[in-house]
Amino acid sequence: MSKFLRISLARRGVSCVAELLEKEAPRTTAAVWRALEAGPLAGDAQHAKYARNEVYTMVPRFAEIGRENPTVTPIPGDVVLFDFAGGALDAAFKTDQGIDQDEGAIDLAIFYGRNNLLINGDIGWVPGNVYATITEGLDAMAEACHDVWRSGSVGERLVYERLG
Repeated sequence: MSKFLRISLARRGVSCVAELLEKEAPRTTAAVWRALEAGPLAGDAQHAKYARNEVYTMVPRFAEIGRENPTVTPIPGDVVLFDFAGGALDAAFKTDQGIDQDEGAIDLAIFYGRNNLLINGDIGWVPGNVYATITEGLDAMAEACHDVWRSGSVGERLVYERLG
């Protein structure tokens, strides 16, 4: 039986539903599902600077998964996990996000539009694990994500939770 997530922009009151891709990314989906046993994963919403049509949040590392079902060109509706070890992120960004230098963080991202390219000026290509796909509510979420870009992310939280 398929497993689903609800992904929400809390302040904007918008959510979508994503189906886990258990066959394509079994380690990633299992790790995310386990992490959600204790309740939602959430954090300050950020809009990508480089990748283009991406909204994400950083959470404490809950697993070391490795790469599976990787992409550097996500499409609309892709739900992607990035695992950043302690030294992989810019020091100012880590300070801003409250990320421990040694522990690193997991980046939970959704992509809402086309023409994305996962490259970062500091470290180069940044492949991520596509572990779910948005099956309901992408249009409304895309509109809200675009508003994060235009109006700002201050006060917004991106929330991932089990559905059902």
